[in-house]
Amino acid sequence: MYPIGETAKRTGIKIPTIRYYEQEGLLPPPRRTQSGRRVYAEAEVQRLAFIRHARTLGFELTDIRSLLDLSDNPDRSCGEADRIARKHLTEIEARLAQLRLLKTELARIVKSCAGGKAAECRIIEALAESAG
Repeated sequence: MYPIGETAKRTGIKIPTIRYYEQEGLLPPPRRTQSGRRVYAEAEVQRLAFIRHARTLGFELTDIRSLLDLSDNPDRSCGEADRIARKHLTEIEARLAQLRLLKTELARIVKSCAGGKAAECRIIEALAESAG
């Protein structure tokens, strides 16, 4: 059993975030010592590591909740996990496409800069044109 501070160190998740995950139902209510301190078993540490990894990959808490539910029920079909992952991949691909467009536009604007005074700045001018 690990106190919350040790659990935070082992998982790389801050203490307030661990408490938040408890409030959101992603983690079961922790066991408590006689003095009321939270303690976590290895299973909870592993669950937090799963949550952290999923968050690192950009999954929303609702999707993580669904994935944890599937993990808690290993006899269920993994079709829901596949659907969640495919949806997330589609969202990432859309963001990448937007970033590519942004990169192209920004590269065009930067290329037009000849230095000099702000009053003659093509970057400021281009951004002002795009805003209008």
